[in-house]
This record gives sequence, structure tokens and C-alpha cells, in this order.
Amino acid sequence: MALRARQRCHAVLTGLVALTSAAVLSTAVPAHAADTWTEVGSDRADPLTESQGLASVEVPANSPNRYTGIGTIPAGVSSRGWNHVGDPDASYTGYYIEPYQRDDGGSKMFRVQAPDGTWSEYVHTLGSGEALNNSFVAISPGGQWMVSGEWGTMTRLLVHPTPGVNPGTSPSANLPWTSSIRLDHAVRDVQGCDFLTATTLLCSSDDPAGTLFGVTKPLLQIDLSAEPGTSDVTGHVTALRQLPLRSSCSGEFETEGIDYDRRTGTLRVIVVSPGFCVLTDSKTYRFTRS
Repeated sequence: MALRARQRCHAVLTGLVALTSAAVLSTAVPAHAADTWTEVGSDRADPLTESQGLASVEVPANSPNRYTGIGTIPAGVSSRGWNHVGDPDASYTGYYIEPYQRDDGGSKMFRVQAPDGTWSEYVHTLGSGEALNNSFVAISPGGQWMVSGEWGTMTRLLVHPTPGVNPGTSPSANLPWTSSIRLDHAVRDVQGCDFLTATTLLCSSDDPAGTLFGVTKPLLQIDLSAEPGTSDVTGHVTALRQLPLRSSCSGEFETEGIDYDRRTGTLRVIVVSPGFCVLTDSKTYRFTRS
């Protein structure tokens, strides 16, 4: 998320950490009928541990869903300056990846847990013109390539070899920015993406203005010209609907991470409530395709 927005959320949640230690839907016209996502339920999103992102994990079998938030950052990671974790993802073979950023420096970090439970860290040095934000990761169904995102108004997404999966990666070497997804329509403040198919991404946008698609906080679909890899591909962007904005408090909602579970066909998106209600009625909303 943007530094200003992230600091707002970070301040609220940091205060909650200290306390804990002490004691109407609007829709855009979909591209086609298959891309209609209907809300089917919701679960409370814990502001400390479920406020940034989420991922369904297929391997090992019967693994619980994973979440990220300020309360999930290990002390040994935050002490080295990696103080923000974004929306994670997991490969179909069981590699789980969390994206990290810091407030200074010229790099991003991807923390990888292998199927055997061991952790490793892969650092990416920022390329020319690349923003420091590391909002999300989305691992391609084939597993070899990973999409990441910046913040603000963008016409691209970044593609890296998947750390720990792609044989060309190593914790001792820089994780390269290999290619880009060139978007045919600008997007704003994308907080998470996940692959629906090998050439289709679903993304959650925290856009507060609504000037790009005529709706704030949209669920986006990006149809790719080809699977991402070593060469740039293009992406056709469609706004499918506005994400739910319901709370007992009024103010600015914050759309966070997204996950698509191919086993159940369930799409989940975190929406953090405004003000004090971040503690009480933030939600992970569930959708199915109709």
C-alpha cells in the first residue's frame, strides 16, 4: 500500500499491538457473464494478523489458509527494517511466499517457506524507475514465474522468476525483474492479485478516487496475451465490480489482499474498516463465480 496509507494503518495496528501486550454495493459492467462474482459470505479479519493479505495452501494437504498482518512479521525480520508485509501467495507445489518492503533503501525482500517448512530470503534490488512498494505476489499456475506490484497509478505489473521454485534463483543472488505485464488501462493502488487461470489475474484495488473505472475499490480482471515469463506480455484490464464497503463506522475503507482457491472456486478479498471499526468489523469477503 502507499506509504501514507500504510502508515495510517500501521499506526492503528501498532497501537493495538501495544494494547495486546499490555493486557450500498456498486457494480461496473463485467467483460462477460463468466466474470460475474457474487458475494456469498464473510469472516471477521483480525486487524493484527489478517489485515494485509491471504493465501490458500494446497501442499501439504489440509493446510490452513495463511494470512499476513503487522502481527505476523517475525521480530528477526522487522528488526532488520522489513516493517511491512504484503499479500502472499503459494504455489501449487507448496512454496509459500511473502513480500516485504522497508521505508528506506533500494531493495525488496521475498520470504519463502519451502514445503519442508524451511525459510529462506530472496532480495531484489530496485530497477530503474521501480517504486519501493512491494504490495503483493502472485505465483503463476506453472510455478516458474511470479508477478509483483507497486503502488500508485501504474500501467504495468512486474514479473520475476519465482524464488525457491525457479532453478535460476538463489538466496545469495539478486532476484531479477525479468519482464513486465503492460496494461492497456491504468490501475491504481493494487493491493493484491491472484491467478484465476494461466493467463487471467484477479486483482483488488484500493483506488479511492474512482476516476479510472467509474467506481472506487474495484475488483479487477486482467486478461494476459500470454503466460508471463522472460518476455513482456500485455494485459487487458476490466473492472468487474466494487468490493463490499460495509461498516458501523464511516470513513475511508482499505482494500487489501486477494486469494483464489481453485479447489473450491472461492475468491476471497480483505476489506479493512475505517477508524475504530478496523478492530471490530473488518472482513474477509467470499465470492463465487456465477
